Amino acid sequence: MMNARIQQPHTAFPRQQRGAMLVLVVIAMASLLLMGALALDGSHMLLNKTRLQNAVDAAALSGAKTLSMVVGATGSASLTQTAALNTLSLNANATGNEELGRAITANPSGFASVELATSVYGPFSFPGPTNATFVRVTVNNYPLSSFFWGVFQALDNGNATGKAVAAVATAGPSPSSGPCDLTPLLVCGNPAQNNPAAGMFWGFTFGDLQVLKTAANNNSPIGPGNFQLLDFGSGGKTVREALAGGIDQCNIVGATAQTKPGNTVGPASQGLNTRFNEYKGGLSASDYPPDLVVTVNPKSFTYAGSPAPILYDGNTVTSSSGNLSTSSGALYDYNNWKQDEAACVGGGAGCQGNGVFERRILKIVIGDCSGKNDGASAIPVLGFGCYFVMQPAAQQGNEAQIFGQFVSVCEGDNVPGPNPAANAGPQVIQLYKTYIDNNQTPSTDS
Repeated sequence: MMNARIQQPHTAFPRQQRGAMLVLVVIAMASLLLMGALALDGSHMLLNKTRLQNAVDAAALSGAKTLSMVVGATGSASLTQTAALNTLSLNANATGNEELGRAITANPSGFASVELATSVYGPFSFPGPTNATFVRVTVNNYPLSSFFWGVFQALDNGNATGKAVAAVATAGPSPSSGPCDLTPLLVCGNPAQNNPAAGMFWGFTFGDLQVLKTAANNNSPIGPGNFQLLDFGSGGKTVREALAGGIDQCNIVGATAQTKPGNTVGPASQGLNTRFNEYKGGLSASDYPPDLVVTVNPKSFTYAGSPAPILYDGNTVTSSSGNLSTSSGALYDYNNWKQDEAACVGGGAGCQGNGVFERRILKIVIGDCSGKNDGASAIPVLGFGCYFVMQPAAQQGNEAQIFGQFVSVCEGDNVPGPNPAANAGPQVIQLYKTYIDNNQTPSTDS
């Protein structure tokens, strides 16, 4: 009788397959570890790239701001470079940026470069051209701590690059589309004479000496009853505070500006003269600090009204490239003040300890005064002009003029325009897309 054969059940995984399964498990675990390592190192790189870009952006803005204050002065490039690198270091020393701070400390002279140019598209270099207005800050290699980065390098036989990030930022001026820090003054421009490429802005050229406010017995360029004052609110108090710089009054090209009839001698002079460290009418230096430089000519300019010229010590004043003079010699003017102001930024002597940059620059509406304007009138706005105010205003009705030199550009506020432009008026420092060549190829690191 044949014995029944009992068949043994098959195991799910034969013994010879158990080793292969172990290999697959090891590979899967290694893959998970590598993916985790990649996520850790990748997030670390992304975080530090963001921190670096923020620091470089701030450095470029700081450099461009400083450059706008010292452009054309001796050592302007070095002052710009110092300001940009100091801002970068301050950001690196902020809480959370310890790794960035260590990287800068390890390579203080080569970590970042600062270059200057006349165009946002370059070419950038250091010290750059004397009329540069744009600043570029570049960090080509910011080495980072590695967590598992060495594993990738080992798998690539050491050929994988080190763990590092880079950043670049470009900053410079852009015309303000509607400045708000305006003074309540208006000069009459010519709509047919606006050609910035030729240096002509609504009939004005750089360095022109102008009467910014007329006085008693002067013929007003606006019309009878007007002294080139604008209505920013309620009477003399507003004029005083507005000329001191304490009122935001925004305007845009194409709108109208409302004139204010009357000479308003006391409030106008009291407000303006704070810029020269002179205080009356309840105004104080804590609220309205003076300019960094309050130097003026020893005698006053005078004006008898159109068509008479502006005089100094009885002699006609002429202007050439911003240099004012009479037959008796040169006068203290915008070019002199600009050099003195730049020296203050660089730590020079003879500056007001509580002074503020460009307090002697007035942002003024340029209007189209054609037509009949009597009393309170709405004047169409052509644009905005920057004027260097020459001297304090006298508190006498027939001597209450305000004199200023036309300046092509000055520090502005409010919203910048979308494109860099060689334009007149208030300018805002802003960041721009960085381009790596003159073909306007955008950088991937900005």
